[in-house]
Amino acid sequence: MESLIKGGGRMAPQSGRIETTVALEGDSLCIAEARHLAADFLSRAQAEHGLPVTDRMTGLTQLVVSELVTNALKYAPGPVLIDLRIADGALEVAVWDSDPVLPVARSADPGRVGQHGLEIVMAICETFEVRREPVGKHVTARIALLDDPGLDTR
Repeated sequence: MESLIKGGGRMAPQSGRIETTVALEGDSLCIAEARHLAADFLSRAQAEHGLPVTDRMTGLTQLVVSELVTNALKYAPGPVLIDLRIADGALEVAVWDSDPVLPVARSADPGRVGQHGLEIVMAICETFEVRREPVGKHVTARIALLDDPGLDTR
């Protein structure tokens, strides 16, 4: 799977931020690679920087990454860039793809099979932003790292 990573991948702490950027090939294997990348990033942030990261937060982050990368692969040809940043007690997951069309969440429909990914991401995240770029777009989801103390995080 290492062959799917084209560049970056290092943690770069700067001005209170911890971040990594990785380019993935854009094939179906990169969805799993992106999930592993996110889990490894959080694990390293916890080990190297003492950040509190629960298994629940890792799982939610992997879900968000999986949904965003899946959408990028479904609608845009070519590579996908993933930028993971930790700043101000939150993780920002930014995914770039080459399609300039902005995603739109569909209205809730429990009878609909599939196409609930964006709804799920928006329910998990503190903030969700889509920005058109000169080429393609960036989709950024911000996830709080600290769980609600009343939740069971085992």
